[in-house]
Amino acid sequence: MLAGAALYIVGTIGVTIACNVPLNNRLATLYPQGADAACRWEEYVAKWTAWNHLRAAASLAAAAALTIALQV
Repeated sequence: MLAGAALYIVGTIGVTIACNVPLNNRLATLYPQGADAACRWEEYVAKWTAWNHLRAAASLAAAAALTIALQV
């Protein structure tokens, strides 16, 4: 149960707070018609998607660990 909780807290909530939210905040300041908007959007999508995949994997691993803990 401890491993599942740690995976959830660090891998899901922690990644959201430390990585996805700052990326979203930077995107919110972007001027869409600006000269560098396309480059910044491509950078945002690549980074956000990578962190989101990690977050999804951590959520699945946490769910698996907590499910196994219920069976033991």
